[in-house]
Amino acid sequence: MRTVLMVAEKPSLAQSIAKILSRGNMSSRKGLNGACSVHEYTGSFIGQSAHFKMTSVCGHVMTLDFIGKYNSWDKVDPAELFSKAPTEKKEANPKLTMVKFLQVEGRGCDCIVLWLDCDKEGENICFEVLDAVLPVMNKPRGTERTIYRAKFSSITDTDICNAMNHLGEPNRNEALSVDARQELDLRIGCAFTRFQTKYFQGKYGNLDSSLISFGPCQTPTLGFCVERHDKIQSFKPETYWVLQAKVNPEKESSLTLDWDRVRVFDREVAQMFLNITKMAKEAKVESVSKKEKVKQRPLALNTVEMLRVASAALGMGPQHAMQIAERLYTQGYISYPRTETTHYPENFDLKGCLRQQANNPYWAETVKVLLSEGINRPRKGHDAGDHPPITPMRAATEAELGGDGWRLYEYITRHFIATVSADCKYLQTTISFSIGPERFTCVGKVVTSPGFTEIMPWHSIPLEESLPHCEKGDLFPIGEIKLLEKQTNPPDYLTEAELITLMEKHGIGTDASIPVHINNICQRNYVTVESGRRLKPTNLGIVLVHGYYKIDAELVLPTIRSAVEKQLNLIALGKANYHQVLEHTLDIFKRKFHYFVDSIAGMDELMEVSFSPLAATGKPLSRCGKCHRFMKYIQAKPSRLHCSHCDDTYSLPQNGTIKLYKELRCPLDDFELVLWSSGSRGKSYPLCPYCYNHPPFRDMKKGMGCNECTHPTCQHSLSMLGIGQCVECENGVLVLDSTSGPKWKMACNKCNVVVHFFENAHKVRVSPETCDLCEAALVDVDFNKAKSPLPGDETQHSGCVFCDPVFQDLVELKHAAMRHPMHRGGQGKRQGRGRGKGRRPGGRLNPKKPKDKMAALAAYFV
Repeated sequence: MRTVLMVAEKPSLAQSIAKILSRGNMSSRKGLNGACSVHEYTGSFIGQSAHFKMTSVCGHVMTLDFIGKYNSWDKVDPAELFSKAPTEKKEANPKLTMVKFLQVEGRGCDCIVLWLDCDKEGENICFEVLDAVLPVMNKPRGTERTIYRAKFSSITDTDICNAMNHLGEPNRNEALSVDARQELDLRIGCAFTRFQTKYFQGKYGNLDSSLISFGPCQTPTLGFCVERHDKIQSFKPETYWVLQAKVNPEKESSLTLDWDRVRVFDREVAQMFLNITKMAKEAKVESVSKKEKVKQRPLALNTVEMLRVASAALGMGPQHAMQIAERLYTQGYISYPRTETTHYPENFDLKGCLRQQANNPYWAETVKVLLSEGINRPRKGHDAGDHPPITPMRAATEAELGGDGWRLYEYITRHFIATVSADCKYLQTTISFSIGPERFTCVGKVVTSPGFTEIMPWHSIPLEESLPHCEKGDLFPIGEIKLLEKQTNPPDYLTEAELITLMEKHGIGTDASIPVHINNICQRNYVTVESGRRLKPTNLGIVLVHGYYKIDAELVLPTIRSAVEKQLNLIALGKANYHQVLEHTLDIFKRKFHYFVDSIAGMDELMEVSFSPLAATGKPLSRCGKCHRFMKYIQAKPSRLHCSHCDDTYSLPQNGTIKLYKELRCPLDDFELVLWSSGSRGKSYPLCPYCYNHPPFRDMKKGMGCNECTHPTCQHSLSMLGIGQCVECENGVLVLDSTSGPKWKMACNKCNVVVHFFENAHKVRVSPETCDLCEAALVDVDFNKAKSPLPGDETQHSGCVFCDPVFQDLVELKHAAMRHPMHRGGQGKRQGRGRGKGRRPGGRLNPKKPKDKMAALAAYFV
């Protein structure tokens, strides 16, 4: 019996596909990484009996990065990143140990079937999976085929079984196009980002952005927003005049007429037309025309249109809408949500999809009528050759999906029903009048067949007052003629929907990446999302774009990225060489980078106008160890300390508060210590600004506070305050927070574990002695007599936090309330204090004992 490994892109997809193929007759178990399950069943594969193992990855297995030393911003010239800096594939999420997991499951398998998403990224992940499992699979006999690719567009029984019966091969060219895009974005983005971030953050204190990033797609996206902002700023309103006439067909009714000239910009000319028309007493009907018109039903739904509607009509950001669509897809409610196609293939089962919706109370009647009277063939749209349009694949209720999930599903379903409905038909009547020598018109519309607007009422023809019955030559008394003074209005800021349209038109990003680029410019504080989901550029975003225009407009214009996207598509089609495209594009951007660096003064001139220099920013906080003058604390992102006398800037931990720590000084460099805190429910630790940026010992890395410092005698160091190994992560040490009394706690110096203990104790000290059982440092605790929880009214006790039964009920583990992950700390070994295990076989940390709070993990996440 052959063993067949099958791999999907997400755990939920793997379960759904296995359930369909095994007809529910499968066994399931957790994989070694805990994140992915393995579903096993027996069946037949290409005419032979086989044992199937269905599992998944969690998106990309690998990610591209520079090798170690080139990840240092301080030691590497950004120009080297274009060619000299070697790259390597690293595990995208090392904690998942995905490569090891795939190898364990793939060992001894004869064949592999790849069920990754059917787009370019999915093809790329196919080869990441193959690189991991092929070395451990059984070797093929002769020319025997062992690698298969399943192509599918929805998680339905029909589509999955059809994909299994028509297996193909993974597409190497599409995978290479993704590799090329990843390397280009990495090298170009990192080089520009590192240079401009270091340059401007070293000069200005109120940029309010922790990273001044550049991206080949992100920057043109920002450019569209700033271009609209510039049009608004440069707009000069003009006054114009409109002639408005009202006639009275009947005694108690009036009809407003539109002037055929529309408007004039000269007041005297407008007044002349008013005087001429006022001489007439009646309006004469010059012509009456009636014409049947059609409002076409929509094209089938693709990703870009879905994102546009989600933003404009549903108030969802593109990234959020895409995440919801992916969830609906993995749950089997809709077809694959990443597609550029707006044309259904001839063999698509439109009626089958429509029947699924026959019992939904919102549109059951419309669907039943369509099924009984016959559906209309959807309009012929664009066939991009990828996936069918986004289609509802099974019925759902609001209770099932809830909130935004239901709102997006409802729109997708209504759109689909509309594509197979009839066009909307209406009768348009146009009456042309003359008042003196001037012509006026009024238009009325009457719906004759609502068609698709019944299911999409927001597209319906608005109800208008019916026009009077009249014929050529009829006369109507004039009720009023007046001159209206108006002004031209500036355009509004771009909406997300308008920005998506511009990005698609100019070839910036793909249907999958467009939401990411828009989200990036929001996250970087380049634009803010205003009411109506309009994108208003910030000062930083405006200055950056103006600076790019001043130095090299091609860095921000969509033309060059659009050309690159075309080259990447040629790689995917096998019509361009991967290495040549990569080399040619990097050479162009390398030249642009050198010119940008040489011309940075042009952008700096714009920065000087909008932002304050470091020396003029922030408030005095702590003393510099070199000149002993006060350094200023700059709170705007990225928060840092700046000594204007020495002209030195010191990075600080982000996403927390910083305050002076008792005016205590570091014994190594005489800098005053500061205290970082993530809040009362989080963790806090002191740090020396100089040591944080210039590690004093070999086993320390940049970005480590006193809770990771291995100084042997400093009272704030890990050596003096470390208690024992973290109960959750492998490399962390629990360190006493000496500032936390009377609500004492110790916190891991790597992860967000916080252990609360000895509440209301008067004093807590770490003893130089260690526990005989677990090697953790003992703790000396002094309680006030009135509040002592110790037995026998004792006020002092020394023992192990992990093993001492007296301390057992006085310890509680929680997870710190973090605003954002902020620790980059090293993984180096710790010497001396703090190497205690904190665990032992059969010891106190037994999760089965309910009284042991540390083991029971009474945790909460904020």
